[in-house]
Amino acid sequence: MNGVRAPQGQATRRADLQMLLATVIWGSSYLFMKSGLESMQELNLVAFRFGIAFIAAAVLFHRRLFRIDRRTLVAGVIMGTALFAAFVFITYGVQRTTASQAGFLISLAVIFVPILTTIQHRRLPDLRLTLSILVAVAGLALLTLQHELSLHMGDILCILAALMYAVYIMIAGKYTPKHDPLILGTVQLGVAALWGVAATFMLETPRLPDTPQSWVAILGLGVLCSGIGYILQTLAQRHASPTRTSLIFSLEPLFAAAFAFTFQGESLTMQGYAGAALMLIGVLITEIRVPYPLFWRRKRTALQTELGDQGAPGI
Repeated sequence: MNGVRAPQGQATRRADLQMLLATVIWGSSYLFMKSGLESMQELNLVAFRFGIAFIAAAVLFHRRLFRIDRRTLVAGVIMGTALFAAFVFITYGVQRTTASQAGFLISLAVIFVPILTTIQHRRLPDLRLTLSILVAVAGLALLTLQHELSLHMGDILCILAALMYAVYIMIAGKYTPKHDPLILGTVQLGVAALWGVAATFMLETPRLPDTPQSWVAILGLGVLCSGIGYILQTLAQRHASPTRTSLIFSLEPLFAAAFAFTFQGESLTMQGYAGAALMLIGVLITEIRVPYPLFWRRKRTALQTELGDQGAPGI
C-alpha cells in the first residue's frame, strides 16, 4: 500500500507547489493590469494578455496540439469562455478600485466554490460554511463600506468576478483530470483570446500599447500571469480538488497587497485591514477542517442512523 500512496502524495505536493507559484504570479497581475489600462481599454487588454499567452504556449507545446481530439477541444472552449467572462469582470473591476482591494474581493471565489458545490449537490450548507460566509461578509462590509453605506462599482464588479471565477474553478476541476493539461491549458488561452479580440472589435477601438511601461505590463500579463500561471493551474488541478485549489488561491490577496504596497505604496485603512483579515479568516474557516468533538460525532452518527443516512445533509 505504501508503494501506491507515495506517488499520489508526491503528485499532490507537486500540485500544491505549482498552484502556490501560480498564486504568487497572479498576485502581481493587479499591478500589471493597472499599468496596462493606462494606455488601452479593458477588452483590448484582455485580448492582448490572452493572445500573447496563447502564442507563447502554442510555440512551446505545438507538437502536443497536433494530437488534440474533439472532446479536449470542447472542454478547452468551455474553460476558455468561462475564463474570458471572469476576466472581463476582473479587468473592469481593477480599473475602478485599488489593486490591493481588488485582490481581497476576488478572493471571495474561495467561498463561492463550496457554496456552488452545496447548491449543485442540493444540500443545506453545513455549520462551517455558514460561519465562514458570515465572517467573510462582515469583512467585506468593513473593507468596502468606508464612509458611505454603499458599494462602489469597482467593488461590485470584483465580487461578480469572484463568482464567475468560482464557476471557472469548478469547470476546470471537472475537465483537467480527463484531458492532457498542456493541450487543455493552451486551448483555453486561445479561446479566451478569440473572445477578447471579437469583443474589442465590436465594442472598443483596438490599439497597441504606446509606452514602454505598458508593453512591460502587457508582456507580464501575457507571459507570466496568463501563460505560465494558467498552464501551472491546469497541471496542478489534475491532482487537486476545486476546494483544495481554492484554498491555495486564498493566498493571492496577500501577495497582491504586498506587491501593491511595495511598488505603488498602496495601503488600506485600519478598517480596511480589519475587513481583509476577516475575509481571510472566513476563507480559512471554509477550507480547514477541524475534527468534531467526540460527543458531536456520536450525535451525528446516531442522527444519520435514525434517518437512514439520508436526512442529515450539511452536518
